[in-house]
Amino acid sequence: MATNLYNTIYNPDVLSCIANLSSDEVFTPPEVANAMLDLLPQELFSDPNTTFLDPACKSGVFLREIAKRLLKGLESLYPDLQERTEHIFKKQLFGIAITELTSHLSRRSLYCSRFANGRYSVVGFENVDGNVRFKNIRHRWQNGKCVFCGASQKEYDRADDLETHAYEMIHTTRPEGIFNMKFDVIIGNPPYQLSDGGQAASAKSIYHLFVEQAKKLMPRYLVMVIPARWYTNGKGQGMNDFRNAMLTDRHISHLVDFKNSADCFPGVNIAGGVCYFLWERDYKGRCEIINASGIGTDPYKDSEIRSLDEFEILVRDNVAIRIIRKILSLKERPMSQIVKPYSYFSIRSFERGEKKKASISDAVLLSSQGKGFYPLSKVVDKDKIVGKFKVIITYAMSGGNKPSSDGMYQVVSSLQTLAPNEVCTETYLVINTFDNENQTQNMESYVRTKMFRFLLLQALTSIHITKDSFLFVPEQDFSKTWTDEELNEKYGLTEEEIAFIDSMIKPME
Repeated sequence: MATNLYNTIYNPDVLSCIANLSSDEVFTPPEVANAMLDLLPQELFSDPNTTFLDPACKSGVFLREIAKRLLKGLESLYPDLQERTEHIFKKQLFGIAITELTSHLSRRSLYCSRFANGRYSVVGFENVDGNVRFKNIRHRWQNGKCVFCGASQKEYDRADDLETHAYEMIHTTRPEGIFNMKFDVIIGNPPYQLSDGGQAASAKSIYHLFVEQAKKLMPRYLVMVIPARWYTNGKGQGMNDFRNAMLTDRHISHLVDFKNSADCFPGVNIAGGVCYFLWERDYKGRCEIINASGIGTDPYKDSEIRSLDEFEILVRDNVAIRIIRKILSLKERPMSQIVKPYSYFSIRSFERGEKKKASISDAVLLSSQGKGFYPLSKVVDKDKIVGKFKVIITYAMSGGNKPSSDGMYQVVSSLQTLAPNEVCTETYLVINTFDNENQTQNMESYVRTKMFRFLLLQALTSIHITKDSFLFVPEQDFSKTWTDEELNEKYGLTEEEIAFIDSMIKPME
């Protein structure tokens, strides 16, 4: 039954065709799956006792590509193809599908039949699932949220015949009980987020829950591809804890970073990019961070072995971190100690000013729709800055943390100054305040430099700019204007480092 199994050249590979259907449950292209498998010691694929688990099967691509390697690696031990196939599929490959549909798709990819005991299955299982299981798990609700994944009850408390997106791997306190066995390798591409019931596209990250559950199983190796936004931020304490755990985890030996998600997942745009990593149970040391710009025979890569926890966030780019070290060596005060918190004036983004004053004391409110009059009594101002000049930028990053078609970023948009008695909605972020207008103009000249926006970009992996995003941006003497030439000389940047910044940051519009 297994004659010529997986030896057919698919043109195109059907799993490549469906690899860009979603930005939340991203299907993995075969090329990415194989690049992740290349991180593993290849002798694993010549060992008949190595066990593999994909805890978030969607297309079955990981198990299929592992099967190809095992079929080749075990040929000398099991010369008979059918015997070899039976051993691999029954003893070595296991998966947990995220939906009933993906369970069928995964079995079709692996067994050549959506039913493992069907007449067209290449192995003879006695049950429908084989080793690719799917259970229709229910969320456990408490105060309107799932206690396991944080999903909104309003969004996901559905009829029994509808998909709940309650993924088995992260809806149990005992993941080791799912198959009641140990795994040498856990590999996958988990779902990224679920709606948390907030406004518009508000969502809660869940990919980190798969990583945490996988670590509980203590495999020899763990390889997962996930969004890169954990480097600097995330929604809720859970993501903060996850970032801290990842940065201090000395078992992570490799991290491959894609600033542009389309370089890893063609056609899929994920703000902040994506990464995949290798976690090794028996390794303890520094991590090789690889900046990649594509999957294939000759993608651009820059590699450096360094500690993930050198800073409180992960600086993704190896060239950038060398520049940051030069900046920080002068020990200047970071702008993160100056920038005001998000929504400093406590005025929501939907608020609008009135055309006419209701009181002589009314402030002028800047919203996304322009300026109008707003009651000063409703303005929160604990640092007493209403009477000062205020340099502001938009809270949302220009371009949504995705490079433009030329691969460059502007980072900051809508740079402007508010006069005394002018305030703004939470659409804007107050980055500095001054007593005279000349200083604000000098501050604006600093923001327009490529250096300022480059340093800000290094702390951004989402579309939002917060005060913490300015931790690498040093304060300057604002009695004068600033240019990139002056800053490059001040910090001793090399021609290569200057060219690197110029290649990444656009002139300020």
